[in-house]
Amino acid sequence: MAFSLTAFGKVRWNGERYEGDTPTTTDILGPFYRPGSPVRQRIVPPDSKGIPMLLKGTVFKPDEKTPLGGALIEVWQCDEKENYDNTSDDYKFRGAWKTAADGKYKFETIVPIPYKVTDTMWRPAHVHFRVSTADYQDLITQIYFKGDPYLEEDTSAASPESQSRILEILKNKSGNHEVKFDILMQKEFALEAAAVKKLTGLYQLEQGIAEFFMEDDLLFLKLNGQLMEALTYKGDNTFEGGLGRVKAKFNLSPQVSQVVITKGDYDSNDPNKITTLKGDRFLKY
Repeated sequence: MAFSLTAFGKVRWNGERYEGDTPTTTDILGPFYRPGSPVRQRIVPPDSKGIPMLLKGTVFKPDEKTPLGGALIEVWQCDEKENYDNTSDDYKFRGAWKTAADGKYKFETIVPIPYKVTDTMWRPAHVHFRVSTADYQDLITQIYFKGDPYLEEDTSAASPESQSRILEILKNKSGNHEVKFDILMQKEFALEAAAVKKLTGLYQLEQGIAEFFMEDDLLFLKLNGQLMEALTYKGDNTFEGGLGRVKAKFNLSPQVSQVVITKGDYDSNDPNKITTLKGDRFLKY
């Protein structure tokens, strides 16, 4: 079975060649996303010692000029001690907000800092984004910051697709730190409901269990209970996460749904280290 795909968008002739829209590029979801962040613009807890920073911007439709109102923006980052709040009810340094009719958003946070992943590997300072809207493709991405000493050694930040998301932190007229990140949405790739039903559920792998579930137009992947990635449809029964680090290719027969997952290793930061996982669905949704 091949998925049926509907697409909205356009391709333009610039006088020499056809070119598509230039939407904001995706990035990895990372292991610390938590659904259900409180709707608030200030995400800094009262006891924070971090440097205050205003994060703001405008969300645009694919025409690159029309503001998009009603888009839900979720942001999350680590605190000034390199920690993510993964468990508390306070959802520290996590928040969500809907854009106004003018497409604008803003969050009060702190200047992000790098954090240590292993004894020899650091992630550069960054802020995670998830942008959800009914009419355009949901977006998972990150922003990084100029001058960070760990940009070049981080495979996500060093990707060519991430270069437009390495931003400068400036001081505004009030002397406060501020960064502006405008977001350009892209055309939506919507799967038919019948196809979604054939792929969501639990898959028995050689080692462990994979779970796929659909939320809006993103296919989320859990590996052994850990939320791993948000995937978008790329054609040929294949879904792909940000920067192509995680892929899932499905084989849907009348008898059984099968999946082959390929993923880079987050911990090694080696783009050439690939793990392949195969499995059959044993519980459907």
